[in-house]
Order: sequence, then C-alpha cells, then structure tokens
Amino acid sequence: MKLRYREAINLALREALTEDSRVVVIGEEVASPQGGAFAVTGGLVQEFTANRIIDTPISENGFVGVAVGAATSGLRPVVELMFSDFIALAADQLINHAAKFHYMYAGRVTVPMVLRAATGGYRGYGATHSQFPAAWFLNIPGLKILAPFSPADARWMLRWAIKDENPVLFLEHKLLYGLTGEVPETAEVPYRVCANVIRQGTDVTLVGFSYVLGMALDAAEQLMKDDISVEVIDIRSIKPLDMDTVLRSVEKTGRIVIVEEGPKTGGVGAEIAAVVAERALPYLDGRVIRVAAADTPIPSSLELERAVLPNTEQIITACVDSLSWK
Repeated sequence: MKLRYREAINLALREALTEDSRVVVIGEEVASPQGGAFAVTGGLVQEFTANRIIDTPISENGFVGVAVGAATSGLRPVVELMFSDFIALAADQLINHAAKFHYMYAGRVTVPMVLRAATGGYRGYGATHSQFPAAWFLNIPGLKILAPFSPADARWMLRWAIKDENPVLFLEHKLLYGLTGEVPETAEVPYRVCANVIRQGTDVTLVGFSYVLGMALDAAEQLMKDDISVEVIDIRSIKPLDMDTVLRSVEKTGRIVIVEEGPKTGGVGAEIAAVVAERALPYLDGRVIRVAAADTPIPSSLELERAVLPNTEQIITACVDSLSWK
C-alpha cells in the first residue's frame, strides 16, 4: 500500500496503541482535529480517547519529565515535540534522567519512551526552528537516535522504538512528511536497526540519513551519466551506528563521502569519518570527504538558507573530488 510518511507514522502509532495498552501519546496538540503541528496524530484521540492521547501545555521540560516518570512506572509514552530544536528545553530530563536511570539503578529501572520530533530545515523557519540536532545527543550513553528516510522505514522503525526498553530519540524531517512510498501491509519489526544500502555502486560510497538522502540519490543518478557508480547507504540509526555495513562498502569502493544536514564541526559525519580512519585506512584510495551545513545559525531567508545547508551540487562535487585524489 502507498502511504505518506506522516500516514506511516500514524499507522505505527495506531498499531502500537492497539496492541499494547501501556502505550500513550503525549504532546502539544496531539489530540487536536488536525493532529499536531504536522498532522501526524490525526484521528487517534477519537479512537483511543483523551486518556491515551494526551494534550499538554507548552512546557517541554514539564511533559518530557512526566513521560520519564510514566515510563519508569510501567507505561510506554510516545512524546511529540513540535520542533526538534525544543529538545534543548528538556535536555536534563532526557540526558540526566531518561538515558541514565537504567544504569544508575542497575537494570532494575527501564525508561521505555520515544521522543518524536519534527526536525530539519529548507523551509525558511529560521535559526531556532530549523536545526537537525542529532549530533547534540550522539555523546549521550543510554540514548538511541533514529532518523527514518522512507515511509516504510518510518513505520517499522517507530514500532521498533516503542518496543525498546530504553529511550529513543526519533527524528522526523519536516520535508519528508508528505513523501509517498510503498509500505508493506504487515510490518515485521527486526531485532535491530541496521544501515540500508539503497543504491548499489562500485566507485564511491555515499553515506547519509534523513532528508539529504534524496539529494544523495539525485547526485548518484546524475553521476551515473558520467559513468561514475555511487553506492548510497542510509544509516537509519545514528546511534548506535552500523559501521560494519559502511566499512564493507568502503572496502569495495575505496572512497567515502558523508552527507548530513547538521553542521560539519563535531557532527555525525565526524564520527563516521573517525571510525573509517580507525578501521578502513588500508582500503581507501581517496580522502574522506564530508558535506554538511555551514557552521552558522540557519537564516530565515530561503535564499540564504540554501547557501548554508547542503545541496545536490555539493554532493556531486564531493564525489568527483574523492575520485580525483591520489
């Protein structure tokens, strides 16, 4: 069946709510007729009532804290943040409580909660509503980070996150919500979230996640016209990283380009590049290249925003550069 990305997430929520009475959805406007700021939770309150689809005040630190407490008390909350930028308001609850309780209480306490957040730029929303904060939390032990690209992945990866016994940050790009794709009628939930080779190639390994993967696929298509074969990998799980899939590809192609929407300095690409340097130097025939946002706040002007965020042309140039280096 064909579903939009937001519909696939809605389906995953509906399935989880139906199968497990401990699952609750919490957030601003999640019980509204529209279904939140990005129309993801529409219809859920009518089906599952306001006892399980819970509207909250505009207080991220408050309702994320409530979710942490609920998770430690036997529920499985799925929290929606309107914008991922606002995770900063609940950083203490997420970093020092949710991510650490399992360790601090020697496994006797689990925090099975999911923090869903609309993320990313390219819409002119400005510096505090356009960030992709995955790298902020890459350094936090005990926290998993997922960023699905396709509607099919959005559905099963959210189901996986809800079943996990510890906190998961689930990043949904705003520009993917309207993306339509094939979603299986029944979705099996794998044991773990592995990277996915979404295009086979032999000359360059191109690694990314979320919205910029569309640019990566466009770049690969254009480069094929010049007989450059690009292998595109969707890491899907930012933490933990499935580096084995990436390293197998690098061994095959001898080159790697990493693309991400966040700033280059201290980014997810930096971690991938470091692991490649540690484990794959003998296979490299070209330098490791990262394509990322400039180290600047994201402008509101669409034209300036386009100058700051990565684009297809930059990815193409990076792939060509990786081939020309000796």
